[in-house]
Amino acid sequence: QVQLVESGGGLVQAGGSLRLSCAASGIIFSISTMGWYRQAPGKQRELVADITSGGGTTYVDSVKGRFTISRDNAKKMVNLQMNSLKPEDTAIYYCKQTIRRVLSGRYSDYWGPGTQVTVSS
Repeated sequence: QVQLVESGGGLVQAGGSLRLSCAASGIIFSISTMGWYRQAPGKQRELVADITSGGGTTYVDSVKGRFTISRDNAKKMVNLQMNSLKPEDTAIYYCKQTIRRVLSGRYSDYWGPGTQVTVSS
């Protein structure tokens, strides 16, 4: 079994900051891409940011310059530093890690349960 556990969500005023973390546990051989997605009420889930095993990053345009994604491979953890938060950032944030459990296995996507981020105006 592989489990992802997210932490760091909460309520913050516009202009504030939050840091999300997501740690994977279980039998894991290697992790390729790690990422954060979000889903606001009535909207589809969207990619916020991801980071490859080589450190390459992708950000949705609306968070560029405000959010920073990072990873700690030893801890099987991905972080999202969110600064200058806006009310439109309000959503449930989900972590996803693409994991291979054994050397001979294939990569599969695993999701965390989600953490609520609410930004008040």
